[in-house]
Amino acid sequence: QVQLVESGGGLVQAGGSLRLSCAASGAIFSTFSWYRQAPGKQRELVASITRGGRTNYADSVKGRFTISRDNAKNTVYLQMNSLKPEDTAVYYCKGLSPWATDYWGQGTQVTVSS
Repeated sequence: QVQLVESGGGLVQAGGSLRLSCAASGAIFSTFSWYRQAPGKQRELVASITRGGRTNYADSVKGRFTISRDNAKNTVYLQMNSLKPEDTAVYYCKGLSPWATDYWGQGTQVTVSS
């Protein structure tokens, strides 16, 4: 079975840091992405990374967040620095499989207090 399981969310103070992990199984994913959805808002793309390490970031997080992957562990990470209250959201990882199917994790809550 194909699964993606996020972890690492929690409550942090503004200016703090957090690292999210997404452990994938059942497939070797080409592109991993992180999305987030805040209460009452649409889900938005935060960052993506190809298997070769090419990255892309939303303007709102560029310079603060870093996406990375460990291909040996089939895991993707999101290092979140200089967190702001507006970063509060449920964060989801998504993986694109070799058969061109998107798989989603359950999400992990990130809350940034003022």
